[in-house]
Amino acid sequence: MIRPVHINDAQALLDIYNYYVLHTTVTFDIEALSLKAFEDKLNHINADYPFIIYEENNEILGYAYGSRFRPKPAYDYVVESTVYVKHNSYGKRIGTKLYAELLSLLKETNLHTVLGVLTIPNEASIKLHEKFGFEQVANLKEVGLKFGKWQNVGIWQLKLT
Repeated sequence: MIRPVHINDAQALLDIYNYYVLHTTVTFDIEALSLKAFEDKLNHINADYPFIIYEENNEILGYAYGSRFRPKPAYDYVVESTVYVKHNSYGKRIGTKLYAELLSLLKETNLHTVLGVLTIPNEASIKLHEKFGFEQVANLKEVGLKFGKWQNVGIWQLKLT
């Protein structure tokens, strides 16, 4: 089931996120976040944007949220989308279900554009975004240094209105 996030979900969400921090390049955080830092992030995002989780048999298997793209006022109608699925729960369409619900919630707001900002290559994430009609609009070369290697970032865009 998909439901809104609750602060009591923070540890389970943090466990999912920190796996990606420590083992992948999909996030540019380099060190595992603390529970306090993640709770602060969760509360900050949830105050202004949808933040949802996917739960099955009382276990959180994924989450998705919208967040501010950049702090300048001209970007007030742009949102960055994020989705994470527990690393051992692939193949259940959890990301697809979360993204469908997140985009539905975002369309109910006055937001104009959703951006997916992806470390590339990342075929699964690219496929997910393009399934929902996102188009690649940028390819930033060597903009993040993680695990001693320069990483590229692609930006995918979807207009909501």
